[in-house]
Amino acid sequence: MTTHARLRVVVVALTYRRPDDLAQLLPSLVQQATELDADARVLIVDNDPEGGARAQVAEYGNGVGYLHVARPGIAAARNGALKAAADDDVLVFIDDDERPVADWLRLLVETYLEHGSAAVVGPVISEYATEPDPWISAGAFFTRRRMPTGTRVGLAATNNLLLDLSLVRALGLSFDEKFGLSGGSDTLFTRQLHARGGVMVWCDEAVVIDIVPPSRLTRDWVLRRAFRSGNTWMRTSIELAPTGPRQVATRVSLTAQGLARIVAGAGRASVGAVTGRQDLRARGVRTIARGAGLVAGTFGSVYSEYKR
Repeated sequence: MTTHARLRVVVVALTYRRPDDLAQLLPSLVQQATELDADARVLIVDNDPEGGARAQVAEYGNGVGYLHVARPGIAAARNGALKAAADDDVLVFIDDDERPVADWLRLLVETYLEHGSAAVVGPVISEYATEPDPWISAGAFFTRRRMPTGTRVGLAATNNLLLDLSLVRALGLSFDEKFGLSGGSDTLFTRQLHARGGVMVWCDEAVVIDIVPPSRLTRDWVLRRAFRSGNTWMRTSIELAPTGPRQVATRVSLTAQGLARIVAGAGRASVGAVTGRQDLRARGVRTIARGAGLVAGTFGSVYSEYKR
């Protein structure tokens, strides 16, 4: 943990052609940064090659910084944020389609100071822009984990994440741009952070609300995301495994897990079909998709969810 008497905090929102979301998020970020007992600032990292958010951010004057990262891929944008935070002690990531609760930033920082951790992870609660398909509701696919504040975790996304930058630099971490268009660079980053001894703790009160658009409230999107999740887990696991026999063992083990998921998912879906349980059918099919993603990753298949 940093030993600076007064923290230098940068709150970063990555954006890509979402002006309406950004318009709703920015006032809250500016307010929370202003109210924080620290030297806090807000930075918008725009991954649109055309720099579409520049004028919108400029309306805030010096109150909000702007960084244009034209190179495609969320990993490049994340690395741009790390470089731009060279003089900061703490970086907090949030997505542009999320809305933080009151005192969100203060709660993350206080948890960080209390635990002296390398990272603090907060919960994400989804709210639907439109009423979802009953299949989506039955599967509870947008319900995420919750746990007591102070619980140690080994994995996180960057949609609600505080990082101690001195430790990130000391551990030589950055976001792997091979995962820029497939997603998963944050999975690999936080798994590496954990593997290298960085402690990540949970702050259950620091909630952000994820606004799920209609485009994601479909069976097709849920299944594609599950496939990508399995695919990413295989690829990040291979990256983390040493070369040689250990890497081979990782591939074999995760392939077996993938096949087991396919079988278990098919069984659950079948039981759901027989009993009329839509929740079992929905979760079973998603389990099949995740298992298929694991198996596909074994053979080098890369699912590029964010391909442009």
